[in-house]
Amino acid sequence: MGLGDKMQKAFCSMCPNGSCGARLCWHIMHLILSMWFYILGLVFMFESFLISNGLLKRYKTLNISKVQYLAIVIDSEEALQTLKVLNLLRWLAAIGLKSVCLYDKEGVLKRSKQAITERLKSEKRFKEISRSDPLHDEKGMILEFISSSDGKEAVARAANFLLEKCYSSEIKEKPNFTESDMADALRAIGYQSSDPDLMLVYGPSRCHLGFPAWRIRYTEIMHMGSLKYMKFGFLIKAIYNFTMVHQNYGT
Repeated sequence: MGLGDKMQKAFCSMCPNGSCGARLCWHIMHLILSMWFYILGLVFMFESFLISNGLLKRYKTLNISKVQYLAIVIDSEEALQTLKVLNLLRWLAAIGLKSVCLYDKEGVLKRSKQAITERLKSEKRFKEISRSDPLHDEKGMILEFISSSDGKEAVARAANFLLEKCYSSEIKEKPNFTESDMADALRAIGYQSSDPDLMLVYGPSRCHLGFPAWRIRYTEIMHMGSLKYMKFGFLIKAIYNFTMVHQNYGT
């Protein structure tokens, strides 16, 4: 048996049902897409380099006033990368952001907040806040740490508040709860915090990962990819793109 016959036999064994053409086309398409995304990644990396070094004029000036409150949502597994989180916070401080909320579903960041704040304490640009502290008239960046447990606790307490307020009274006709009723209940129990203008999500999932829903009614959400591959240029570009968007708020 010659070499050509051996190759033909091996190829036929891979495609016993005569689907060699379809499989070959699939591999060619896969190769083309892989090359395309690889080239696209190189372009993005080069663009990030230009932005980071101030070589693109339009990114030199950011209207930070449009980002009064920024939410950073990180996948819980990636939130274990404390050094990456620290670098991200330093970048945000360098950009000029004043109020930042750090969130992950499992509470990794909340458990690490002492280590994070102690590492940043010497820089005198950060201050940790509790839920009841104001988010204005402070110098430097103010940090808030939350997890999904905060949302669950808030919902449970708000429900109990509404139950006691409406269903414990002598009024026979029970009201239909609205969004404003829930907002009033959350405010009454001390869970009414500022809504982020922009949310940056780091991780594999393109969603808010359980961030309290009542705080993101008008929030712009952007997926930033893995925290492992974060770049300062990507951060600048995301904030710049947000500041250039015109937002319409309905009633």
